[in-house]
Amino acid sequence: MDIALCYESVLPARGGAETYIGDLARRLSRDGHAVHLYACRWDAASLPAATHFHRLEVPAGPRFLRPWRFGNECERAMTMRHDVSIGFDKTWGQDVLYPQGGLHAASAAHNLLKHAGPITRSLAALGKMLDPAAWSFSRLERKQYLGPKQPLIVVNSNMVRRHFEEFYGVSSESVRVVRSAIDPLRFAAEDRLRQRHEERERWGVSPNDSVGLFVAMNYRLKGLSQLLDAYALTPRDKPNKLVVVGHPKFGRYERQAKRLGIADRVVFLGHRSDPKSCYFASDYLVHPTFYDPCSLVALEALACGLPVITTRFNGASELLSPPTDGMVIDNPHDSDALAAAMAQMFDRGYLREASVAARTTGSRWTFEHHYQALLGVFTEVRRMKRAA
Repeated sequence: MDIALCYESVLPARGGAETYIGDLARRLSRDGHAVHLYACRWDAASLPAATHFHRLEVPAGPRFLRPWRFGNECERAMTMRHDVSIGFDKTWGQDVLYPQGGLHAASAAHNLLKHAGPITRSLAALGKMLDPAAWSFSRLERKQYLGPKQPLIVVNSNMVRRHFEEFYGVSSESVRVVRSAIDPLRFAAEDRLRQRHEERERWGVSPNDSVGLFVAMNYRLKGLSQLLDAYALTPRDKPNKLVVVGHPKFGRYERQAKRLGIADRVVFLGHRSDPKSCYFASDYLVHPTFYDPCSLVALEALACGLPVITTRFNGASELLSPPTDGMVIDNPHDSDALAAAMAQMFDRGYLREASVAARTTGSRWTFEHHYQALLGVFTEVRRMKRAA
């Protein structure tokens, strides 16, 4: 097939969607498909040598206008007749749209849930109404999915498929669920036990401590404040620690831990370019997010044999079978429920069994499974276009 990929920047070293697009391009090329990339910038060394590059020039300007300009450039430049074209972010006109970050409308609604009280939530909603970026992204999203050319939509969880119907009335018949995936070989290491021991020594954590790991860049959206409140309710009679990895600025949360009297049990590590050794050194992942279409952090933890505590606002929760391989709570603000889930992880017997189950869960869906499912969507699109 002749396949066009549309994304503004494809520099796989930066991670996230850019790494994913690089992986997908290589896998498509390996199967003999012709890959075209429409982008403003890319790292050619990280992409297949046979890739056909189409550079798009987008003028500088306000952040909220840039997606409009890139989308317009994509539409103007894509004059070739590809078998399938796919956009991964704020573009329109492609055959397939794959919003890996979920819906902006849903994300905005869930962001308000960070505020526990109705007054602060209402004030935050008012602020968003006055934000030109929020208004612009909302209008652009309606153009993407409610315009004259209806795309086939790929999402990474049933939760996001429900959001399309809830916010835009898009029928589930127009949406395909292809779950996100990670490469489990990234977490294969012969010296895993040595890394675990050395990392714990650096943290000042004993071999008997049950260690919960929190990994995120956006501490507010992923529920770190709520996590600290809940952790303060967990028992101290069993040795345990909480390790926080992510954004380098964590002073606010460090002060919160001191106010709660848990500073001696919380280790703030800041940013780690590769948190692999943090997974190895921990016993479970706790991710009380307010919004995640399908958290890669949860998938990485499962691949490392860590049971996962998360919320129903995380599409990855659909992969879990609580309490076998983790726990799912309804509301990040429910400190008692979150504390009870963590307290369960202090039981070494439970942890041993849950770790085995978590690894099994993580191995059921690989990048190859993901790729074959996505290729099935591409084949479906080509067939529909030919029939038309």
